[in-house]
This record gives sequence, structure tokens and C-alpha cells, in this order.
Amino acid sequence: MEMAPSKTLIDFFQGPPLKRLRVSPSSSSPAQIVAKSLSTVPDGDGTSSSDLTPAQKSRIELNKLLAKSRRNLKICSDKISRSKAEGEGYVNLEELLVEETWLEALPGELQKPYAKNLCKFLQVETSCAAGNVKGPVIYPPQHLIFNALNSTPFDRVKAVILGQDPYHGPGQAMGLAFSVPEGIKLPSSLANIFKELKQDLGCSIPSHGNLERWSAQGVLLLNAVLTVRSHQANSHAKKGWEQFTDAVIKTISHEKKGVVFLLWGNSAQEKRRLIDETKHHILKAAHPSGLSANRGFFGCRHFSRTNQILEKMGLDPIDWQL
Repeated sequence: MEMAPSKTLIDFFQGPPLKRLRVSPSSSSPAQIVAKSLSTVPDGDGTSSSDLTPAQKSRIELNKLLAKSRRNLKICSDKISRSKAEGEGYVNLEELLVEETWLEALPGELQKPYAKNLCKFLQVETSCAAGNVKGPVIYPPQHLIFNALNSTPFDRVKAVILGQDPYHGPGQAMGLAFSVPEGIKLPSSLANIFKELKQDLGCSIPSHGNLERWSAQGVLLLNAVLTVRSHQANSHAKKGWEQFTDAVIKTISHEKKGVVFLLWGNSAQEKRRLIDETKHHILKAAHPSGLSANRGFFGCRHFSRTNQILEKMGLDPIDWQL
């Protein structure tokens, strides 16, 4: 029997000739096929990014920003916990501002002489509150002092709402102007803000007063003074905070463009001098407190007007509904 000739290596790897595939004129090119496959790669939850609605994408982005804000707060809380464990009980102010974009925007601000004096003052006040010496309780808790800046990165600021100083009742102050934690009764000013929102945009009155969703969307909720003694309004005024928050406002005015400033009441409107009105937008109204809301706050429509300004600049409007 005649043996078949042995195959060489070339014969082994060289298979039968391939048939040429016919490509119809409507077929996608290889590059298009790859691009299409990449565009439909599912997200972590198995949903294709191309399948998401604009509202879903906005919600995902908001949740990411809220998560970053809470990470910043945890960093501050951990620093205070370590300090207490080491017997200190107080953390320097400069260690509590942890949002990198603000550290870059305000280089060395908390090392200036006025800030060091403010830090010494707060250290004495906080030591009293800790029980070393009989003294007042200080609000907000230390890890929330810079909550406004730690929750709203400098590069995302689109609007600024200015307050005066923190709420001075137990559990109210959370470092965001006008905001209170969930479970705390709404102060009259915040209740009136929600009434105006309902009248202006049809927003339903929320069951809580936590405004962190506004912060995450780029609304800086900044008080002029960032700490206060319990039941003593304005007790930490003229201790250095005004110089710091003025620096924040001036930095926004100088470095950014198109920010909407909502100035409610005389105290906030005094800050107008710090804002370049050729670059930014200023909305003025009476303060929303129970004493003055009927004298020009109700009916100001600042929330819809803010969104109109932002949209005119091509920016996403604020979702004010909580």
C-alpha cells in the first residue's frame, strides 16, 4: 500500500483556501463595528450607558457627587475621632477643609494671621464645649464646619446662596446655610423657602430640610460666619470668619464666570461689593425669615430665574425638588 506523502510544517498550518465573504454596501466597517460594541458596553449594574435616559444619567452623576461629599465628611470625622483618642479633642481648621479644589483655590488662606487667631478662639470655645472648662456648646459639630466647601467643589459652583450664621438650636446646624438634618423641625426661614419653591416651580414641600442635594449640584450654601454658640445668634461674628468667607466670595468672583448669587436680606446684600457684576448675576430679595418673607421674598421667583440664567449659558439647571 502506497503511503501518503508526509506534510511539512507549512502544509500543516496552511489550511484550505478561505472563501471570500461578500460584503453588502450597507455593511458596517470593522471600525464601526468596534465603536458600536464599545458604545453598548454595560455599566456595573448591567445597564448599557446608551440605554440610559438623560434623567437617569443626571441621577447617577448626582449620586457620585453625593458620595464624594460624604467621603470628605468621613475624612473630617475620622480626623476628629483620632484627635479625641489621642486626648486632644480639637482639630485645627486647616485640617478640616479637605476638598482639594478649594485648597487649590484658597492657597494659604487658613495660614494667615487672622485665621490663626480664629483657630485659637475656636480651640478655647471647643475645649469649653468638651467639658474641660464649663462653657457653651458650639455648632455645628467640628467635622461639619466646612461642610459647604467640602460638599460643593470649587469647579462645580454654579450658584451661591448666602446666609448669616449657623442655626443655634440643638441638632440644627449642619454647615450648609439654611439646611437642617433630616428629622429636625424646619426653621421658619427654610419653611418659607420651600413655600416660595412651590409657588415658583411647583415643587412639593419635602418632608425634611436637608439641602445636600442642592450642594452636590453646584449650589454653594455659604454662611458668612461658620460657627456659633448654642442659643446665641451671631456670637462668633467678628472673630475672623467674615474675612475668610469674603475671601471665598472674592475668589469665586475673580476666578469664575457666570455664577448666580442669591442675596437674601441686608446682610447678604452687603456682600455685593465683593462680586464683579460684569461677570456674574445677582438676584436680590428680602430675607426668608418669618419677619421679612412677606416684604419681598415671596414672589421673588429666584429659583426659576436661576435656572433660566444657567440654561441661557448652556448649563444644566438645578433640580430644586428634594
